[in-house]
Amino acid sequence: MLRRLVDFSLGNRLLVLAVALLLFIWGIISFRNLPVEAYPDVANNYVQVITQWPGISAEQVEQQVTIPLEIAMNGLPHLERLRSTTLFVSRA
Repeated sequence: MLRRLVDFSLGNRLLVLAVALLLFIWGIISFRNLPVEAYPDVANNYVQVITQWPGISAEQVEQQVTIPLEIAMNGLPHLERLRSTTLFVSRA
C-alpha cells in the first residue's frame, strides 16, 4: 500500500505538488478565519466582587461583607490565591 502511494507520488509530481499547495493555502485561510476564542487562555481565572453600601465606612464593609466572603471562599476547591481590598470611594 505504502509502496503504491510512493510510486504514484513519484509518477505524478505536479499533481502531488498542486495538492500540497492547495492544502497549504487552505490552512492559511483557515488560520486567518479562526475566531479569537480559538486560542487558549492561559491566564488564571479571576473573580471580582464589587459591593456598594452607601453611608457605611470601608471598615464596616470589610467586617460585614469582605471577611465573611473570604471565609466562605476559603473552602473552594482548586483555590490557589485569595486577595481582597476594601476601598472608600467618595461620591460628590
